Amino acid sequence: MQSHPNVRAVQDALDKTAARDGSGAPSQVRLLPDAVHTAQAAADALGIAVGQIANSLIFNADGGPLLVLTSGAHRVNTAGLAARLGVGTLKRATPEFVREHTGQPIGGVAPLGHPTPVRTVVDTALAGYHEIWAAGGVPRAVFPTTYDELVRVTGGEPAEVA
Repeated sequence: MQSHPNVRAVQDALDKTAARDGSGAPSQVRLLPDAVHTAQAAADALGIAVGQIANSLIFNADGGPLLVLTSGAHRVNTAGLAARLGVGTLKRATPEFVREHTGQPIGGVAPLGHPTPVRTVVDTALAGYHEIWAAGGVPRAVFPTTYDELVRVTGGEPAEVA
């Protein structure tokens, strides 16, 4: 599984970002014993608080992809976020739309490692945790990171999303 193309793409992106920024050793993608399809399942598998999970949610924002990395402790307020971002329509994407724009399945969408860059918003609630965990390209893969690193590696826009 470590050699799965999605996992490899995520690890390669982490490695390249760390090398480019000179930020030290990159995070390492790890495999869980079983697939986790919810923030709570991931938190339980890792023995952490659900709020430490950076859920990767893809939305269709006026026809284009928007990746929202939100704390697993709450839901995205789509109307409020759309207004803050100046987006006319913001709705949950279909599995096909997600794969088309990320190359990854729902439940395993990573914050990076996509075929082309995806506009990204990072939930400011994640800043309250010393360590957060994000998906690594497939439902069994995760990696540890920090809020500052997540914003940096994704080029994401910090925002309140709940």
